[in-house]
Amino acid sequence: MIVKTKKYALDQKTYINIALRQWVKDNWKWAFVPLALIILNVILNLTKVYPNYWIYIVIVLLTILYVLFWAVQITGIAQMEQSKALFQKYVYEIDSRQILMRINAKEGGILKWNQINSVIKDKDAYILFLDNAEAMANVKASWIAKIVTKGLAKAQFLYLPFNIFTSDNDLRFTDALLKRKGLLPGSVPAETAVK
Repeated sequence: MIVKTKKYALDQKTYINIALRQWVKDNWKWAFVPLALIILNVILNLTKVYPNYWIYIVIVLLTILYVLFWAVQITGIAQMEQSKALFQKYVYEIDSRQILMRINAKEGGILKWNQINSVIKDKDAYILFLDNAEAMANVKASWIAKIVTKGLAKAQFLYLPFNIFTSDNDLRFTDALLKRKGLLPGSVPAETAVK
C-alpha cells in the first residue's frame, strides 16, 4: 500500500518552534551547570572564602549568550538559501520501502527509512527526525563546525501534520508502518520482534 498525502509546505515559524523545542528537550540538563556554579559561589560568599558578586552576572550573561547562540543558529537555518527545500510544497508518498517527496511529476526526492533516526507523534503531526551521522562521517570540518552540526541534529526533520493525510486508513497505515520500523517510541522493529 502507498499512502499519498495532500500537497503541504512547512512554514518557517512552525519549523523554528519545533527545532527550538527539540533543542531544549535535548539540552535541558545543561541548565544545572550555571545553577551549580551559582550555588558554589553562594557557599564561597557565605563562608567568606572568596566573596564576590560579579560572578553571578558573568554566569547569567554566559547562560543567556549560550541559549541565544543556539536560537540564532536554528533561526538562521530557516533563512539560508540551502534550506529553501525545507519549505517547498511536497506531496509525500509513503510506503514500506521509502518516503517519496514530490514537488511535481518530474521533481522530488527519496528518503529511505534508514535515514530516519526517530519519530515523535505529536498531538497533530508526525515529526520524523533525520539521521545525519552517515552524511557527516566523511566531512572534513573544524571541531566547532562538528559541535554545531551535532547540536543541530534535531533541526533536520520532516513535519507531517495529520490533516494532509487523505483518510483515516492512510493515517492508521502510516502509524502501523512507523511502529513496524521501530521509529515510534515504545515500538519494536519487526526485524527484532521476529528473532
